[in-house]
Amino acid sequence: MAGRAMAQEPGMKPARHAVAHLNSASPRALALLLPLILLGCGRDRFPSYPANYHEFAYVSNGTSNTVTVLDLVYLRQDRVIQVGRQPSGLAVNPVRDEVYAVNTGSDSVSVIDATTNRVAATIGVQRTPYFVAIAPDGKRGYVANSASNTVSVLDLDKRRQIGVAATGEGPGMAKVSPDNRTLVVSNRIAGSLSIYSITDSKEHPLQLREAYSGCAGATDITVVANSASEPTSGAKAFVACSSTHKVMVVWLAASPDSWRGKQDASLQHDQLLTFLDVGETPVHLSAQPNGNEVFSINFGSDSISEISTWTNEVLGTYPIGTKPTNGVISEDNSSLWVTNFGADSAAMYSIDDGRVVASVHTGVHPDTIAFSADEHLLLAADSGSADVAVIRMQSKDGPTLFTMLPSGGHANDIVVKSFHAKL
Repeated sequence: MAGRAMAQEPGMKPARHAVAHLNSASPRALALLLPLILLGCGRDRFPSYPANYHEFAYVSNGTSNTVTVLDLVYLRQDRVIQVGRQPSGLAVNPVRDEVYAVNTGSDSVSVIDATTNRVAATIGVQRTPYFVAIAPDGKRGYVANSASNTVSVLDLDKRRQIGVAATGEGPGMAKVSPDNRTLVVSNRIAGSLSIYSITDSKEHPLQLREAYSGCAGATDITVVANSASEPTSGAKAFVACSSTHKVMVVWLAASPDSWRGKQDASLQHDQLLTFLDVGETPVHLSAQPNGNEVFSINFGSDSISEISTWTNEVLGTYPIGTKPTNGVISEDNSSLWVTNFGADSAAMYSIDDGRVVASVHTGVHPDTIAFSADEHLLLAADSGSADVAVIRMQSKDGPTLFTMLPSGGHANDIVVKSFHAKL
């Protein structure tokens, strides 16, 4: 931050399986009026939470060196946290109440304690990191360092770097497989993918297993497990080749002890499966929670491409809006929301119906996007207007812009963390 569309009516695909706005008040006025709105118009229309429930959205602000914390229970700004220079990617720990902010300009990662919303530690990495991936067990983090051609291994218990492995040129994104056995890293300048075995070795926590080239401008990665019932039976990595109109598909080795690995020894090894033709300039990949399909967000052709993870085929490419950048899929696998950077809007694509069914105005240049924990809210971080559009998912008029909350200069990423505080 891309085969081709099937010949069919724009916005439609073969069948397979009135937006209301608030009055045109300023964000500050809306923030002041919000408590009255909630009380006067029926707070009971929103979810009810126990007293010890907390839910926050974290927004990294690249030009103000801060992370803005938004309280999603009371829909207000909680605080602004000073971190390192040029914060970019954010990640949430799945098992502990921590959020991590990558500081591209200071070559570090800030550890934010979500229970206090304060920086608890700063971990030094190597040059020009952008994103951090967290292991499923929450014990390690992995940071691709784009100017060092390395990936850093972080011990999140001890809060320090414990290892460094060489990558291809210009690594940008790292992702961990669901079984915590494999790390994949996209190398943008080299146009390649590096695959590592994750080990318990203190000296060599990562061991290079394979590398595949031919993916020009390799950027975003999504990893889909082959089987939810047997996580060690292999996975597939889908990689956006952003300088082209391709998505690379790679089989990630199954464990020799898994049923699939025992049935077919060849599946115990990584394999380059195919390159798929999608739209121009794919910049983001969104996987259904059930792993059945992956959607490529194609910035250069104003489209999305639907990919079957079972057959490794493009089912179709469909228009979505102007300069789409990011997407998120609902937990029930039914809808894909996409930010249209060039149209100042977010579009809802019905996966079952194969068409756009809603579009909601946001702030200027919406980029990253996230659901609240129970998906009653959708949050679009607006990189051009220093705010976050809060879209209410359940209302009589369908998805509706509810309010705008202030963030900071040039929002780069947004994540959500929820937890119950100890009483």
